[in-house]
Amino acid sequence: MLGGGSWGTALAVHLARAGHSVGLWLRDKGVADEIRLRRENTAYLPGIAVPDGVVPSLDLGEACRAAELALVVIPSQFCREVYRGLKHALPPEAGLVSATKGLELQSWLRMTEVASEEAPGRARAVLSGPSFALEVGLGQPTAVVIASSDAGFAESLQRAVSTPSFRAYASDDVVGVELAGALKNVIAIAAGIVDGLGLGHNTVAALITRGLAEIARLGVAAGGRTDTFAGLAGLGDLVLTCTGQLSRNRRLGQGLGRGQSLAAATQALGDSRGHAMVAEGVLTTLAACALAAQAGVEMPIAAAMRKVLHEGRPPREAVLALMSRSLKRE
Repeated sequence: MLGGGSWGTALAVHLARAGHSVGLWLRDKGVADEIRLRRENTAYLPGIAVPDGVVPSLDLGEACRAAELALVVIPSQFCREVYRGLKHALPPEAGLVSATKGLELQSWLRMTEVASEEAPGRARAVLSGPSFALEVGLGQPTAVVIASSDAGFAESLQRAVSTPSFRAYASDDVVGVELAGALKNVIAIAAGIVDGLGLGHNTVAALITRGLAEIARLGVAAGGRTDTFAGLAGLGDLVLTCTGQLSRNRRLGQGLGRGQSLAAATQALGDSRGHAMVAEGVLTTLAACALAAQAGVEMPIAAAMRKVLHEGRPPREAVLALMSRSLKRE
């Protein structure tokens, strides 16, 4: 497991409970020492006991030495460096799974595309779906999607990660699953803004519905399947991230809606000890707009979020502009 944040730790805990031996690679010595000595990651997943089957390490080669599988769960902007390191650190037969919901800055590549460039020749998959880390850590029922162009690899992963409290569905739509997981964060920031502005449930319902429409529009144009966006990776994850209190992207949007600057809203995501939390939707907004322009599709909510996040437009003005667009058929 590469990444000791909330999601990486939760997945490591889950897989250890499922009977797997997990090497957890992280960069923060303090977090690694705490997991080793106290069996808890209070910085990112407080209150969840980390089983003895999870072995923390600051050395990538050590964590990967005997691995049959590497799950990458780190912010998208750091993934290329890690995949490059895995090319030599990981045993030749080991496969790769991306559990990062974001797109690379400037290249706008999906994470499995980055993995293909930096660690070619390996089986690859993406794990996504409505899955707050804390609830997975608590063992609450969760369903996710594992997508791979290699059906056998997807099904083997499905069997490896599934338990009575964690159900995985297999898919071959890597493009759709990966884009759905990244783009929903953009809509979740907008949902937080709506809440921060004090607007009601009608507004949120409209936002989620129209947000799903534009996510699917871009996803299908990029090669994804329509049905993927109506499933767990699409609608499921979008609803969770737009309405759940644990959503970092929604919380960032709430801060913006209440008048905070982007810097202040981002800082508020961290804990009292300065451990940063990433809202992937901030940079993904730029990627979404760039990909939409390239594909020739409309993404008005993403465009509005770009203006708010990166051009300084007041959130209330952005909402009003969306409501004032020309009328059309659904």
